[in-house]
Amino acid sequence: MAGPIRRRAGGPEAAGADDPLSGLAPLLRVRPHLDDVCRFGGAWAAPHAPDPAGQAYFHLVTRGRATLRRPGGETLQVAAGDILLLPRGDAHTLHGPGPLPATRLPVAVRHAHTLRFKTTVGAEPEVELICGRLAFEAAPQTLIVTALPDLMVLSVGAQPLATRFAPLLAGIREELNHIRAGSVAVAENLASALFMMMLRAHLEASAPAEGLLRLLGQPLTARAVLAMVRDPVHAWTLDELASLAAASRASLVRAFRGAAGVAPLEFLTDLRLGLAHHRLRTEAVSLDRLAAEVGYQSAAALSRAFLRKYGVRPGHARQAEVAASAG
Repeated sequence: MAGPIRRRAGGPEAAGADDPLSGLAPLLRVRPHLDDVCRFGGAWAAPHAPDPAGQAYFHLVTRGRATLRRPGGETLQVAAGDILLLPRGDAHTLHGPGPLPATRLPVAVRHAHTLRFKTTVGAEPEVELICGRLAFEAAPQTLIVTALPDLMVLSVGAQPLATRFAPLLAGIREELNHIRAGSVAVAENLASALFMMMLRAHLEASAPAEGLLRLLGQPLTARAVLAMVRDPVHAWTLDELASLAAASRASLVRAFRGAAGVAPLEFLTDLRLGLAHHRLRTEAVSLDRLAAEVGYQSAAALSRAFLRKYGVRPGHARQAEVAASAG
């Protein structure tokens, strides 16, 4: 499992083909859901089980200090101004700066709109956390998530881009500390913008090694990739994609293999199957309809391709997901 990636908000502005988000941002639909505003002190801990839908966990540290503990005992100290993102919804626990407490203070929970306000009983609050999840609603979802590390931490602090991140953090905190009509919706829109800025900061800090983000960052492959991502159902041919890239078929194949380890039409297959896998986990859609909507002529064709890719048929994958959610 990859270790945490901590980024300082800063770095040169990217442009053109060096800015993958310029082409990808209009295609990404990120739906944040704010769950909890936590004000904890004394002996406290907040465990999070793996998200059953694979949604990304995020935590905004708006006051104080805390420890993030992951399975296996790996820990990371975080402080006010840190933004944590676990793209695959992995299990983790947040607790105070010291060791994980053996006993914990009780927590009072107050509900307001769709939020839970949690406060430790018997201790003054020392840390404030805003916690939620991100659902990715577009075809690139699976490819984007697999391109990211298991844990990302953006430390705003006093870095050059603090003037950009700080107003978003302050705006989210203000909306949730003074709930008014529409406050949760406003805060969730701010959280969506915050995620896009966090993703950009990650890309500026380190060029993607391979995969979708690297393909989008290269002029020879970017146009072909965006065309497939925009319309994965279309029966793309190598000739069409090479024409879009203004390159020969051989040059385009070499560029794809160098950046992502797959040929263009293999990338298209991965894109379609990733979308199918995501929808099986999140929607009650028939296999016939799903096949047509991700570019396969029949449910049988989708099932064969799905089996080759994931080792199980779509129906079995759905049953396993339902069983995992029920457990």
